[in-house]
Amino acid sequence: MEVRLENLTKVFPSRNKKSGEEVVAVNDMTIVIPDGKLVGLLGPSGCGKSTTLYMISGLQKATGGRIFFGEDDVTSLSPENRGVGLVFQNYALYPHLTVKQNIKGPDKLSKNEMLERTVEVAKLVQIDNLLDRKPSELSGGQQQRVAIARALVKMPRVLLLDEPLSNLDARLRLQTREEIRRIQRETGITTVFVTHDQEEAMSISDEIVIMKLGVVQQIGRPQDVYDSPENLFVAKFLGTPPINVFSGRVENGKIYIGEDCVLEAAGVEDQEVWVGVRPEGFVLDNSGPLHCLKTGVEVMGRDVSVVATHTASTNSVIRAIIPSETVVGDGDSVSFSLKRNKTFIFRKEDEKRIRLEK
Repeated sequence: MEVRLENLTKVFPSRNKKSGEEVVAVNDMTIVIPDGKLVGLLGPSGCGKSTTLYMISGLQKATGGRIFFGEDDVTSLSPENRGVGLVFQNYALYPHLTVKQNIKGPDKLSKNEMLERTVEVAKLVQIDNLLDRKPSELSGGQQQRVAIARALVKMPRVLLLDEPLSNLDARLRLQTREEIRRIQRETGITTVFVTHDQEEAMSISDEIVIMKLGVVQQIGRPQDVYDSPENLFVAKFLGTPPINVFSGRVENGKIYIGEDCVLEAAGVEDQEVWVGVRPEGFVLDNSGPLHCLKTGVEVMGRDVSVVATHTASTNSVIRAIIPSETVVGDGDSVSFSLKRNKTFIFRKEDEKRIRLEK
């Protein structure tokens, strides 16, 4: 089921009655969520991603715009008439009911059909051996699966997940996100997944929608967005360790970081810019053009992180990820060449990316 949002807007009244200023949580959002895909809404707290999810579900009414499921305009429909399954951040299980009772198939089915459907989705999420337990007897990951099964048992047209992994520890998060990906692929249900964790979104999403202050910044396949950010916000939001950002300039077709001429920029007019370099975009090179002060070396198994500083860096430290077999000298200074496809420049006035010739 394709989900289409057209000029979707949500405005909340101001909490401060004296100021009278309204809060625009989602601002003129137009996106298409393809049929059968898992799409992650990603952004920092307060960016409007959960509000968008609740408007898709019908729990919150849109201030403006329209929502389509396929060709059906569902903007004015109540949540129960939209055909959505919603999994909340806190799971919202009934503590006095068993897993079987929490899942429970649609009332319109016969008792046998309801039980059959319940067992079917329990097997899908791999909790069919837990049907007689109460939520208090389950781990966090198992409770999460019960919540997903409860959403799936109604055979929804669209599955909505609101920060579903935030209450789990690191190991369970990894395991459960893989399960969500498996379940989504097996069911083929169009799924919208809200998270502030970029690693989660990038690992399981077919596409990601990056939001900031209610406005969509970029949409695309996770790797494509990482490799080709539209603006500095997107570049800084994606990536662990984060992108290294320098104050720089373009002069006579060359990019300068401080006094270091680091790359060619043919066709780009002279201007002040932000220069972003992914951690994996550094090449340790004794004759390299970028000269930094080395402050440490962190061994991470297959990789090594060279920690350094530069007067033009906006980060407190620079982190350069290099292969573990690379020999790092003992001196205090270190020089790098930069990979062109891992280096981006952005206009200072609006932070939009300037494309470099390949």
